[in-house]
Amino acid sequence: MTINHVNIQIENLGNELKKLLKQPNKRLGLLTSIDGSQLITLVLNTDSHSVDVINSDLLDKNSYSSLSASIPQAHWFERTLYEMFGVFPKHHPRLKSVIFNDSNNLILPPLANKTIIRDVNQVDTSFINIEAENVYIVPVGPVHAGIIEPGHFRITCVGETIINLEIRLGFLHRGVEKQMTKIPYAKTSYLASSIASDTSIANSLANAIAIEQLLNIDVSERTLYLRTLALELERLSMHINDLSGMCTDIAYSALAMELARLRGIVFNMADNLTGSRYFRYFIGPGGVRKDCDKNLIVIKKLLKELKNKLFKILFHILNNFSFTQRLDNIGKLSRSLANDFNMVGVVARASGIQYDTRSIFNQGIYPQGIFKIAKENNGDVLGRTKVRIVEIFNSFEILENVLDNIKSGDAKVDLNHKLSPNSFGVGIVESFRGELIHLIVTDNSGFIKRYSIKDPSFNNWTGLAIACRNNLLSDFPICNKSFGLSYSGHDL
Repeated sequence: MTINHVNIQIENLGNELKKLLKQPNKRLGLLTSIDGSQLITLVLNTDSHSVDVINSDLLDKNSYSSLSASIPQAHWFERTLYEMFGVFPKHHPRLKSVIFNDSNNLILPPLANKTIIRDVNQVDTSFINIEAENVYIVPVGPVHAGIIEPGHFRITCVGETIINLEIRLGFLHRGVEKQMTKIPYAKTSYLASSIASDTSIANSLANAIAIEQLLNIDVSERTLYLRTLALELERLSMHINDLSGMCTDIAYSALAMELARLRGIVFNMADNLTGSRYFRYFIGPGGVRKDCDKNLIVIKKLLKELKNKLFKILFHILNNFSFTQRLDNIGKLSRSLANDFNMVGVVARASGIQYDTRSIFNQGIYPQGIFKIAKENNGDVLGRTKVRIVEIFNSFEILENVLDNIKSGDAKVDLNHKLSPNSFGVGIVESFRGELIHLIVTDNSGFIKRYSIKDPSFNNWTGLAIACRNNLLSDFPICNKSFGLSYSGHDL
């Protein structure tokens, strides 16, 4: 991956960024800061497979003109920037907190390089209150049934129809990005693997790619094969899990339990590949921590067993009128809105946006002619379900090809040297939820001074709020499940 460094004056950033993003091959990947003295914008070039890192100094100020009015996809980034760095986006349409729920926590931004005392009245931590006849509010969470992570939904209804959904997150904020700058770079992969338990491989892979860029090293071909196996098994595991959850939410209990049982076969494959049923601590900078040559035959056998059993269920789902009718035209998200708010992953592809980072940025080995991008156009719950099913089919093809062609050799590289000083490392991976980005910035001595993580859920929470509008209250659970977003991935 080529990283291009660009400087744009802060007063020109909005206009220049708007022009860039109008190009069909440009995407906004990340908007953040290193220490609160500048804005760092990552623009992804899907044609040239490169990344533009745009630096815009704030010129000793703690504010700039908000980008959100002309670039809607920037709104969540700007709100986070203010909370974490104290950088104030003037004229932001609604500077509501997305991390901290208590305004007292907003006085001292945790990632700023200097003490900034903020006016807590500048940030809105309240919900929109709609007062009218026949309007009522249904609060959901933050404590949910079962073991789901905490998140609060404030659903405003007229009768049974949802007219507004507000989402409050931040209950799991752990200071991960700050902690990444306090530990040796070789240890960051362990923390990356623990960011979100269902995205262990994708996060550790993004970390490894960024670190390897900063070390200027290439990994072995065998490493690429093993990483691809792990990433696709994680995708397979979580797509099966999300389909099982969907069946639960529409009271198709027998199928939900059967899918959950079959997911156990994926756990067995993960154990044979990584030494952990939950994919923990397998990928590290320079390679993988466990080579599994003797277990590949077992993995191939388990994969064949799972395929024979799972495909029958998937074809049954696709041809079950009761199942598809329940999901059809529910929770629709148009292509234009999905594009405006920069949706990624299954959510984007179900709305007709054919974007998958596996076809653009290096993150393993994906055989030409086998990798296909699943896409639907209706943008509803059924579309998102179909995309997941097609991606399961695709993952089986990829896994079978990789297992048949995996190369021999060493799967590790010596790491006895420092990171490049004053440099940027970017890891971009297609997790099962979509585009995942890790950005690492080093200081004069080659130590990490900024570690930024953008989980795909960061993009897609806005899409959920939009998709639920004008649907029945009883449809909220399946809308939510069809997005399948992460609380811990967002609340870093």
